[in-house]
Amino acid sequence: MAVEFTKDGGIGFITLDRPPVNSYEITFMGELGKTVDAAASDDDVRAVVLRSAREKFFSAGADVKAFSTKSPEENTKMARAAHAVLGTISAVPKVFIAQIDGHALGGGLEIALGCDLRFGSDGSYQVGLPESQLGLLPGNGGTQRLSRLIGANRALDLMVSGRSVGPQEALKLGILDRVFPVDQLEDKTREYCEQLVAGAIKAIGNIKRAVNDGLTRPLEAGLALELDLIDELFRSSDAQEGVAAFTEKRKPEFTGS
Repeated sequence: MAVEFTKDGGIGFITLDRPPVNSYEITFMGELGKTVDAAASDDDVRAVVLRSAREKFFSAGADVKAFSTKSPEENTKMARAAHAVLGTISAVPKVFIAQIDGHALGGGLEIALGCDLRFGSDGSYQVGLPESQLGLLPGNGGTQRLSRLIGANRALDLMVSGRSVGPQEALKLGILDRVFPVDQLEDKTREYCEQLVAGAIKAIGNIKRAVNDGLTRPLEAGLALELDLIDELFRSSDAQEGVAAFTEKRKPEFTGS
C-alpha cells in the first residue's frame, strides 16, 4: 500500500509512502481516496494529519514519466480522480492538516493545498507548482486553490514562472500556516490536533463548512448559510455545555453532539 490510514487518540493519520519520492498515478490516488473516506467515516477520528513517510519528500507530485506512456484521456482521468479526492477532503467536516517536512512540488503541493491547514518544518525543502516548465498547468486544483489562498497575482507569478520557495517564504506568502523547527514539527502538529479533538468538534465542522461552502457563494448566500449553521449549533448539546461551562467558570466537556 502506498497510502496508509491509522489513528491514535482521536487523530487520524494518512501516510504517503511510495518510494522514492511519493510521486503518484491513478492507483495511488485511489488509495488516497480510500484513506480519506476511512477518516471521514470513522466517528472516533476528529482531526486528520496527512504526512509522508519519505525522508526528503512530502510528494514530488504526479509521476511525470508515466505521462509519456499514457494517452491524453488517461492522464486527464487521473486529474479527475485527484479532483474528486481533494474535493472530498474539502467537504469532510473535520480539519485536515498537511504536515510537510520535505519537498512538496506540483501535484504534491496540490494535495497539501487540498487540506485545510499546512504546517511545515523549517528545513531546506521547496514547495511550488512548476508544471508550466512541462508545458502543463497545475491540474489537480492548484490554479484555483493557490489563487484563493494567497491571491491571484502572487499565485500567478509562482505558477507561470514555475518558481519554488522555501518554507519561510511559503509562510510569508501564506502557503504554509505555521513553520516549526524540524525536530518539533510532529509534536507541534499533534498538539494542535489534540486541542481540536478536545474541542467542540461539531462547531469546528460547521466553521469549516461555513468557510469552504461560503467561498463558493455570493456574500448574501454565504451569510444565509452562516445563519443556518449557527442555528444548528444553538440547538446542540455542545453549545449548551459551552455556555454553561463559561457561566460556571469551568472547563467544558464537549461530546460532539
